[in-house]
Amino acid sequence: MPQKQKSGSDGYKTLTEAITAGKPDRFYIFYGEERYLLERALGALRKLLCKNGLDGFNYKRFDGKGLTAAELDDAVNTFPSFAERALVEVHDLDIFKDEQKEMFYLILSNLPDYICLVFIYDTIPYKPDARVKINAQILGNANVVEFGIQEHSKLIAWISRHFVAAGKKITAQDSEYLALITGGYMSSLYGEIGKVAAYAKEEKITRADIDAVVIPVLDTVAYKLTDALASRDHAKAMSILDELFQMHEAPHKLIFSISLKMRQILAARICLDNGSGAMELMVICGMKEEWKARPLLETARRMTLDECKAAVLACAETAYELNSSPEPEARMVELILKLALS
Repeated sequence: MPQKQKSGSDGYKTLTEAITAGKPDRFYIFYGEERYLLERALGALRKLLCKNGLDGFNYKRFDGKGLTAAELDDAVNTFPSFAERALVEVHDLDIFKDEQKEMFYLILSNLPDYICLVFIYDTIPYKPDARVKINAQILGNANVVEFGIQEHSKLIAWISRHFVAAGKKITAQDSEYLALITGGYMSSLYGEIGKVAAYAKEEKITRADIDAVVIPVLDTVAYKLTDALASRDHAKAMSILDELFQMHEAPHKLIFSISLKMRQILAARICLDNGSGAMELMVICGMKEEWKARPLLETARRMTLDECKAAVLACAETAYELNSSPEPEARMVELILKLALS
């Protein structure tokens, strides 16, 4: 089989083109954070290749744990029944660490044309070490498709289309706000769009409609708290902390999220002082989306470098105290008061 490894957006584009043409390749590796797109791709392959449904002879699904090379070999070398091709899915097999990978490689190197084999990474991470020869050889046979968060413009357009399908309209600004507070994942957004559309009484979706029914992800609530502190709105900060308590998240998890935001804001302040902007901040913080970096820069503009440093240090001290405190929530309240008074 020729060397054909493709990854990232190129892999996704190639996959969609192949499915549209009705000619998917023999071997794919699927991974990534955007489960909505991954599941849609799997659904499209199933619809294309399994005309008689998933209970027919031309569809096989395996869990990676305990799968033997002999079982996979048998699956991919079984001729399809009354069809040109068959689909074989393998979920969560860490082939790059499996002791059978030499045998798996031989199978993957000789896949018949009537098979479409898909490895899906879900509960285990996709982290192949391509410096290892056998891993590189396996990857050489694969079409690697990463399902990541969509580009800003595509995501905003997707949100708008789904509201239109529900008989509603939403501005680009409110679409971005909805994406921000849900983490930007289509898998989460899909359900939230339905909730907001059902709740809104008017055709145009408002920010109030979103806030009324959408529960923000913890990362977003932590950002709102730090932004309130930067704006010197101490009452709002305490109200948001109470909101975090009501989410029944563990105090250690709360301090982690708040500390992370403070460190990101410190990085943003340093970027501003150095004359750099969102792109540099994305590199420092390991972000992929510029629209998530911009709010951090806006918050950092309202704080001095010394204030940012003091906030990070205060969070670190509180995190340490939580390990032995019998009243972790009280320590969190003390932290917010300390930050408010600094």
